Amino acid sequence: MGQLDRITQQPEVMGGRACIRGMRVTVGMIVGQIGAGHSVEDILADYPYLEREDIMQALRYAAWRAEERESA
Repeated sequence: MGQLDRITQQPEVMGGRACIRGMRVTVGMIVGQIGAGHSVEDILADYPYLEREDIMQALRYAAWRAEERESA
């Protein structure tokens, strides 16, 4: 997995869910917006405090988690 320095998880922010740079914007919210048909440009317009790399890292993080396997 590449570097995901913009993805943070803190118990006091959004219940410890993966967020963008400690903000109250979750990876799940970003992925949900993309899944609903919104473009990266749409998301950046709706959330001007986000940067393109925030969205790209959120997608990479979600893809990594989707492929992750638990060892029993």
